[in-house]
Amino acid sequence: MRHSPYTQDYNALRVWLKAQREAKGLTLRQAGERVGRHHSVIGKLEQNRRRIDVAEFVDYCLGLGFDPHEGLEILIRAHQRRR
Repeated sequence: MRHSPYTQDYNALRVWLKAQREAKGLTLRQAGERVGRHHSVIGKLEQNRRRIDVAEFVDYCLGLGFDPHEGLEILIRAHQRRR
């Protein structure tokens, strides 16, 4: 199966999301409780087994106290490096 060229871009965002959660000292369960999602959904996002859409990304960031602009900048820089 061929991978999407956007996978590398998304990987940079996924790594950032996990690092931000861990920096806050939050477990998957705690993160899930704060954003109103099951902890397995958070785990799947972090393990690249599930994508996150833009609105969900903003809810996730704000719910956990991250700056969504920072995450978008990471995604944009990853995309630009690939070009």
